[in-house]
Amino acid sequence: MTEAKPAIQAFFDEPTNTVSYVVWDPSSMEGVVIDPVLNFNHRTGKADLASAKAILAFAGEKGIRVTRVLETHAHADHLSAAPFIKLKTGARVGIGEHIRDVQRIFRPVFNATDVSGDGSEFDDLFADGEIFRIGSLEAEVIYTPGHTPACISYRIGDAVFVGDTLFMPDYGTARADFPGGDARALYRSIRRLLSLPPETRLFMCHDYKAPGRDNYAWETTVGEERARNVHVREGVSEDEFVAMREKRDSGLAAPLLLLPSIQANIRAGKFPPAEANGVHYLKVPVKLAS
Repeated sequence: MTEAKPAIQAFFDEPTNTVSYVVWDPSSMEGVVIDPVLNFNHRTGKADLASAKAILAFAGEKGIRVTRVLETHAHADHLSAAPFIKLKTGARVGIGEHIRDVQRIFRPVFNATDVSGDGSEFDDLFADGEIFRIGSLEAEVIYTPGHTPACISYRIGDAVFVGDTLFMPDYGTARADFPGGDARALYRSIRRLLSLPPETRLFMCHDYKAPGRDNYAWETTVGEERARNVHVREGVSEDEFVAMREKRDSGLAAPLLLLPSIQANIRAGKFPPAEANGVHYLKVPVKLAS
């Protein structure tokens, strides 16, 4: 694959600690949006499009023709703005083909009878190793399950967008305790990413500022992760990682936007169908303690 350098602009949403990206080919000015955020206030149920509009404004100012929205997985910490980007640009919305597994896990949780279970809410379901083009750039899909069973990373030229698989070296790695998650699969996915050339640029989907660091950061390299990642640097075995990850995950709280995010994101960012009064509702499953 040609190791060209795509142009990259990051957009950081501090309320959800999420990084979205515009990635484009400078020669053709064709571009993609990766993991766009819909701003959502869980206390009021109000959503707004400020973050997505900022992305589109940037693309418009630069003259970038957005042809795809690329999701790394069905996020549990923010709602996707993919439908708005698609509406405004005609972009195709893509995600890994194992989104079908995530839909089948969560469809009964929310009694979401409108969710297909076959991924047809999305325009493209990417397989491991699949290649597509962004102008003169080649983009490769790398299946990186573990955080969820459907996670993928996108290798575009010399850059890889890793979703929630890895964090910055001083923060570590993603949790693996969501339904369908697997710490062993996560370790193997990370090792696959870290087998890439050491100069490969890695772009995170989240940053939470590790203790002692004052600034948000989201770009590193394979070499830096191999040398310094506090969870999975060179020399950490699979068993050691799994023991650490499972212990750490057992004490983590659920993401604030878990329930609304999953319901929208398994529908490619759309809300559940409106009810008879014209209002869209997000469900909260209630479990009574025995």
